[in-house]
Amino acid sequence: MTDVLIVGSGPTGLALACELALGGAAVRVLEARSGPHRESRGKGLTPDSLGVLAGLGAAEQLEAVGTRGVVLRKYFDGEHVTDTPTVGDGILIGQWQVEEELRRRLAGLGVRVEYASAVTEIEQDGMGVTAALADGRSVRAGYAAGCDGGHSSVRRLLGIPFEGRTDEAETMVLGDVRAPGLSRAYWHQWFTSEGGGILLCPMPGTDTFQLQGSPELTGSGEPLPPSLEGFQRLFDRHARVPGIRLADPTWLSAWRVNVRMATRMREGRVFLAGDAAHVHPIAGGLGMNTGIQDAAALGRILLRALSGPAADGVLDAYEAERLPEAARVLADTTERHERVLAAVREPGRGTEAGMD
Repeated sequence: MTDVLIVGSGPTGLALACELALGGAAVRVLEARSGPHRESRGKGLTPDSLGVLAGLGAAEQLEAVGTRGVVLRKYFDGEHVTDTPTVGDGILIGQWQVEEELRRRLAGLGVRVEYASAVTEIEQDGMGVTAALADGRSVRAGYAAGCDGGHSSVRRLLGIPFEGRTDEAETMVLGDVRAPGLSRAYWHQWFTSEGGGILLCPMPGTDTFQLQGSPELTGSGEPLPPSLEGFQRLFDRHARVPGIRLADPTWLSAWRVNVRMATRMREGRVFLAGDAAHVHPIAGGLGMNTGIQDAAALGRILLRALSGPAADGVLDAYEAERLPEAARVLADTTERHERVLAAVREPGRGTEAGMD
């Protein structure tokens, strides 16, 4: 029988799978999507997360590709105001690249992600967990972990409340685009006195930029869906750089502020980790990193439970450790987000206000 079933193959689920497989556990990883994505999404790893990944044998390649010491180039009303080097020992790297390296490491341990495997039911008893899949199959395991994101099916199936708030208005549009002719030496951040702005961050190991911009609204105040044409209008309005034409979007998305946390991270033999357990503002870039830290803690505790008796006492330690940390991160990132919103109204200020 499988020791641990992991639902979700983002950084959290893959890091957990590597941790468990390295410890000798039998692991399966299920993913509802039909295959891997190549979307930048989260784009930074902190020193703590790099330490976890180093222990999994997955940090060296990421550090070789990632960028340290990114320079934020700030503009206001189309004029260059200042450059601000970032500080710290983390790296800029796309989430898809982190996932790709973790999949490579996991394959080396004999485990591959099982795509098109959506979980529709979860039942558990004193000996294990049974997950029913959309295609009619079922999987039996000793334990299970829901690492399937903010819209977690595992959390929903367990009936665990996800308390907090979600803003009605969209805060940002995002995407991955090319911008031929724009310098890749800087994370460009354009803001205007009229409000709003657009940011283009060069993603290492690619020829693309991650775009973040103010949402466009219709005449009635409804947000327009993100599109290349909309991105270009935002660029022309805020950046005011003639001759730059955005191209080849490979990711289009919209984001609104979510500050939510599961009321518990364990239900019997099933656990929640990463965005399935907590979501928060993106200021500070702590989302992917908090999930990786969850994975390290859960992997360590599950290996202890699998190796000896008194499992309940051991298993309780995960929630005791990570739930207070999740609450701290929610409060911290909310305060960081508010600092950024205030800072960008001042010429020469940008996202560094959320990195302090």
